[in-house]
Amino acid sequence: MKKVYFLSDAHLGSRAIPHARTQERRLVNFLDSIKNHAAAVYFLGDMFDFWYEYKLVVPKGYTRFLGKLSELTDRGVEVHFFIGNHDIWCGDYLEKECGVVIHRQPLNCEIYGKEFYLAHGDGLGDKDWKFKLLRAMFHSTTLQRLFSTIHPRWAVDFGLEWAKHSRLKREGGKEPDYQGEKEEPLVIYTKEYLKEHPQINFFMYGHRHIMLDLMLSHSSRMLILGDWIHEFSYAVFDGENMFLEQYIEGESQL
Repeated sequence: MKKVYFLSDAHLGSRAIPHARTQERRLVNFLDSIKNHAAAVYFLGDMFDFWYEYKLVVPKGYTRFLGKLSELTDRGVEVHFFIGNHDIWCGDYLEKECGVVIHRQPLNCEIYGKEFYLAHGDGLGDKDWKFKLLRAMFHSTTLQRLFSTIHPRWAVDFGLEWAKHSRLKREGGKEPDYQGEKEEPLVIYTKEYLKEHPQINFFMYGHRHIMLDLMLSHSSRMLILGDWIHEFSYAVFDGENMFLEQYIEGESQL
């Protein structure tokens, strides 16, 4: 049985990541190492630090990553791409050119007989009104149309600088540490959701840039996937077991 992989938060193209080219190559090498063993790959958001897609223009760069996505889908591997809070503005380019399936909302699905809830995680349980306001603005179709009237030369540069500033204002450029079950918004949200949907076996999230594997009940687990900036982490499901791993260059990913 082929395996299913989950990863998130590479923030490719980030001006706050000094090792950006090495980072992209490492991600591509990982995807290359699993291509013969993968039934599907789920990218749970923020794979790009800023991706704004015009009707006839997409941001430059990312050629190694986009080429590997295309190779995977050409080989028959299902590739699912969830928008995050940094790459909300995906159009149809990745679907048409790379063959991926775009998801704009959390997804309930069945994989090898197990029930999954998959989401990037932004806005779920977060009570920060400033973040909620920004998220609503970013998702506004009216504001997106207005932003599209700005020439890409300035619009993309503005987006990348905004994202850079957002990351650098955090200590060490990292997200806050895990806050514990009673304080972590995603954990609180998930426990409430599980009360109404007890059949779900795996909740999978990105967004927080921490590695977390938490048992919620005898049959339900919650995983936060870390990132591909510092952790180089992913989850893999073989139909029976779920593992949260870190990729070490050169190791076999059978």
